[in-house]
Amino acid sequence: MSEITLETGASSVAGASRETLELAISGMTCAACSTRLEKVLNRLPDVEATVNLATERATLRYPSGALTVEAAKAAVARAGFGATETGALQREQTRARHEAEWRLEMRHFWIAALLTLPLAAQMPAMFGWWPLAEGQHDLVPRWIQLLLATPVQFWIGARFYRGAWASLRGGSANMDVLVVLGTSIAYIYSLAVTLAGRHDLHVYFEASAMIITLILLGKLLEARAKARTTAAIDALLRLQPKMARIERGGEVVEVPVETLQPGDAFLLRPGDAVPVDGVIESGRSALNEAMLTGESLPVDKHAGDTVFAATINGEGVLRCRATGVGASTMLAGIIRLVEQAQGSKAPVQRMADRIAAVFVPAVVLVALVTFAGWWLWSGDFQQALINAVAVLVIACPCALGLATPTAIMVGTGQGARAGMLVKNVEALELAERIRVLAVDKTGTLTEGKPAVTEVRTGEGWTRESVLGVAAALEQSSGHPIAAAVVAAAKETGVALAQTEAVRALGGKGVEGRVRREEGWAEVVLGSPDFVAERGVAVPPTMLGEMAAAGHTLVAVACAGRFAGLIGVADRVRADSAAAVARLKTRGLRVVMLTGDHPATAAAIARETGIHEWRAGVLPGDKAAAVKALAAPGERIGMAGDGINDAPALAAADVSFAIGVGADVAVEAADITLVRNSLQGVADAIDLSRATLSKIRQNLFFAFIYNVLGIPLAAAGMLNPVIAGAAMAMSSVSVVSNSLLLKRWRPGR
Repeated sequence: MSEITLETGASSVAGASRETLELAISGMTCAACSTRLEKVLNRLPDVEATVNLATERATLRYPSGALTVEAAKAAVARAGFGATETGALQREQTRARHEAEWRLEMRHFWIAALLTLPLAAQMPAMFGWWPLAEGQHDLVPRWIQLLLATPVQFWIGARFYRGAWASLRGGSANMDVLVVLGTSIAYIYSLAVTLAGRHDLHVYFEASAMIITLILLGKLLEARAKARTTAAIDALLRLQPKMARIERGGEVVEVPVETLQPGDAFLLRPGDAVPVDGVIESGRSALNEAMLTGESLPVDKHAGDTVFAATINGEGVLRCRATGVGASTMLAGIIRLVEQAQGSKAPVQRMADRIAAVFVPAVVLVALVTFAGWWLWSGDFQQALINAVAVLVIACPCALGLATPTAIMVGTGQGARAGMLVKNVEALELAERIRVLAVDKTGTLTEGKPAVTEVRTGEGWTRESVLGVAAALEQSSGHPIAAAVVAAAKETGVALAQTEAVRALGGKGVEGRVRREEGWAEVVLGSPDFVAERGVAVPPTMLGEMAAAGHTLVAVACAGRFAGLIGVADRVRADSAAAVARLKTRGLRVVMLTGDHPATAAAIARETGIHEWRAGVLPGDKAAAVKALAAPGERIGMAGDGINDAPALAAADVSFAIGVGADVAVEAADITLVRNSLQGVADAIDLSRATLSKIRQNLFFAFIYNVLGIPLAAAGMLNPVIAGAAMAMSSVSVVSNSLLLKRWRPGR
């Protein structure tokens, strides 16, 4: 497993340093709000901004020094919204503010409900369901209706007036404008009829009050459902313990986790949660890392192994040294990645954004046409007015704005629980379209820990002498095969000789001078083909026998003569064959890319069930090989783990970094699989399909609701109260449908 890192402050793009600023936005009520704010922020010089309605976040990217936090906040304020910087402290403050707002809105709702309840008694009489006595015009006297409806309209409903004014001041219209227009028209008409003493005309105080009350109820339900979509982030935040045990003055004392610094020693007792990332100095135990990797089995740990914050110690006692604290822990990196993914915008959302930008003006126009048409056709001013009000209150841009981000929030949260970290939502959207998957061999299909299994020698050489010469050249390399050769030499007790002029040739081998008993000698080490290029042939029989056994071969030549052939084997992961089979059942063409000898590649391919493979692919050629695999129009994925895989990962449409990979591979990948298994790729594709399915369902529900609801209201087939209730519940239904993604589990 590799430490997951993410630069949140600055990054380098095309040679220019860019910064990222994330702001928590208050005051947004619908998709029109987020679309308008996004346009305002993108008008700032050199700023690329995205605004997410569901997370209530704005993410701004800009050249270093081109924007200040104050300037960004001022732009948000000009658009009619509030903004605060995000972070751990701000997150707690935002949560506290939301809770306070929730309690206030709940009180307002119950007050509105109590005031509206007597007005609801008027509806049976209005529809003729309750016969009135002769001369009686209303069940509830109109002056009482006026007294009850007024505080609901202007006190409880003040939030809608404030939102509408802020939106219009910013140069556009949002859902609040529709609510204010609809309810105000109904209220003002009813007030005029009441003051004029026209008992022959209906009043609609109950409609204006009930619409506001029902919409407020819908907002409360929507807010509670949206809060559940962030459950994954909240669960991750709760994992890290608040206190750590350290030795001080010969005693073990507890200190706040935030006081720990890199290099500090801390102790873990059985059952303790690890406070920060660290390295074990002494002790042995098994740690439960399920909360980070999704792997249910405990992982054995001993001196020299890494422990990660929030994982749970087993039965042993461990003494550890802190290596990553605060924002540098793997847990903090995971939280940043999840928040980054949840705050990004999927390409599928663009259509909804374009519609939201013109939605409210279009609805107002439809309402005006409805009013004019009904009045001209029927001559009934009252009926024309009430149908126009129904059009205004049935329309719901909120559902359009919440359809995509709520599904993404739940999907990426579920992915984080299963050890899948999505860097951007576009990758999640594209993952379901992958038809070809290129996989690296070492560390992806195999365990990535090769060991020397066989050494064959040339004339005048022994196993020890071949390993001694090879290890001398390989001792400064970080390559896994080099480490295996050095480890084998040390196991045999061979002292590593002095070297000079050592030169590594990427993907081919190493050459240099090694000091031997007879003096300095030129040594060449690498693939058999590389050694052959230097004029030294490897015995064909020996080469064929060892290659057929599936070994990775390292040929050694000294002073222009063949010295020996070292066979290195890397065990195939226990679940690689099952993962490949699972990927095939999902319609993927799996292709293995490796720099190994063809015979070695063939042996690994047979063991894992892969029918297509490319051997002898140099690191610099992997990116081109990835691009060449896909037919025109096909999407291709790449799974790898090492530094050599970074260019290939970047070349793929969607890239997956296996968790044991180098940090550069993690940074290059779109999706990081914390668990060391290719099964994670299949899980990620399944998650992508499940999430995109929910997004499509949500968009369908949002569109069909408005496509059917607005014409029905315009045709006079919906009472404004029913229309208001339907509008209030449309957003709730979309968010609730997204929450069904919580049922998704990996491996199904």
